[in-house]
Amino acid sequence: MGMKFLKKIILAFSLIVFSANCQYDSISFINHKVKKKETLFSLSKKYNLSVNDIKKYNPVLNNTILKKKMELRIPVFYISDKKIDSLKYHIHSVKVNETLWSISKKYNIEIDSLNYYNPELLKHNLRQGSKIKLPISYVKKLINDEFNKENQIYSLKDSVKQKKEIKLGLFLPFKTNQFDFDSIIKIKQDLKKRNLKTISLDFCFGVILAYKEASKLGINCEVEFFDTKNDISHLNKIIKKVKPNKFDAIIGPLIPKNFNYLSSLGYFRDTPLIAPLSTKPVKFVKNVYQSVTSKEFLRKKMYKYLDKIIDSTKNTLIIADTLNREIEKELNLRFPYSKIIRPEVEGYMSTELVDSLVTDSLPNKIIFESENLALISNVTSLLNSISSKEREIHLITTKREKVYDNLNISRKHLGNINFTYADGSATFENENTINFERKYLDTFNKLPTFESLRAYDLTLDIILRLAYSKKIFFKKNNLTKYLNNSFDYKKSDKSGYSNEAFYLLMHDGYSVKEINKSEFLSK
Repeated sequence: MGMKFLKKIILAFSLIVFSANCQYDSISFINHKVKKKETLFSLSKKYNLSVNDIKKYNPVLNNTILKKKMELRIPVFYISDKKIDSLKYHIHSVKVNETLWSISKKYNIEIDSLNYYNPELLKHNLRQGSKIKLPISYVKKLINDEFNKENQIYSLKDSVKQKKEIKLGLFLPFKTNQFDFDSIIKIKQDLKKRNLKTISLDFCFGVILAYKEASKLGINCEVEFFDTKNDISHLNKIIKKVKPNKFDAIIGPLIPKNFNYLSSLGYFRDTPLIAPLSTKPVKFVKNVYQSVTSKEFLRKKMYKYLDKIIDSTKNTLIIADTLNREIEKELNLRFPYSKIIRPEVEGYMSTELVDSLVTDSLPNKIIFESENLALISNVTSLLNSISSKEREIHLITTKREKVYDNLNISRKHLGNINFTYADGSATFENENTINFERKYLDTFNKLPTFESLRAYDLTLDIILRLAYSKKIFFKKNNLTKYLNNSFDYKKSDKSGYSNEAFYLLMHDGYSVKEINKSEFLSK
């Protein structure tokens, strides 16, 4: 597939207007004179707005680019106190001798922005106990900057040896046969939906930025795109047109069934085949790389973590739904002094029962195993309501599913009970991720998705590994870390290689922080 197709899709994306989902009470405006090096992205971060909010009230930006000294109307949305939590604001209580200047330095936010979020500061003097509202993004950045100072991230960028051209094949279900390129309107409608097409395109865009980054390092890289159409018969047609040793590595196919079919043929037996997104285990042969850390591996690591933090001096409760009885049994064997609580009905726990089993005298470690949205929402809300300084509650799961990302599950509640889990990826907002978001927005007129970030990290890692040792797997310094993903390939017991990199994460307030694994886990 040539770049012609990609250019058409990028054009379609550039015509789509993405609107914010937040609802506000009322609106006014302030004037902003554009400074040197300011971008729409940096302004959106400064004022906690979407790029399209700024464009909406400044229609001139639809016909011209942002320029120095340009005057913009910035909307000010007044938010009722009841909505502060749902919009993820952090409230800072002013301490003795604190000033606006010291607070701005602490959170790395401009004083003008503090005044913007808190217009009452312009009317009243700052005093001890005053409440200042901050977007949670600034608090996350503070926590993650502190973490990164203590944990230096190893990268292959300074270890590139091979300068020869690296060729990658990308097998994704773009389903181009379903696009009507004569109708931009129809393409826009298609691209607003979350399906295999849009996931493939988001992934593809991440790949594009990765090989652009590699080129800056002096690595000559070529990526050839193939549309599998999520169809094995079409996949066979592609294979017939490609020489067995054409690529240094192949990413995809996306769908495990198609990936397993390609690997089982043995046609590319001397070429690393990278499974890019699936959390489901793929069939291992000698050239297969499972790039997503398996749920089973993460659960084993969580068992080790639990072994370190739980003993008879803790009040340990186990909550599991009907689909997790085997896990419940395993946990009870590991911690025989634990108490088992089961939902009275599916999706509901008895408040009275849980309240009676949570103690004030001992730390309460609660292990929770469920993928049921209603039950997760109920349990996290219940535990939050009974948690206090006297009642220390720590909620843990051995297997976190995507259901926890649902908006019906309160992030505030998870933070109050220090929800802890292991994951193969993590979202940390720092200078590197902000720069990536800016590049992505400037290039594709939209913010990156999970798939975009995953594709960028994975593709850049593959390119750098090949440029370093001509191989994906090498014994020395195999652990690599990027924006949101890490890679630590180990030989599988069967065959092939599996990624064993992971993050141990804990909710703290509105943020998620990484726990130092070395303190608890050993390989």
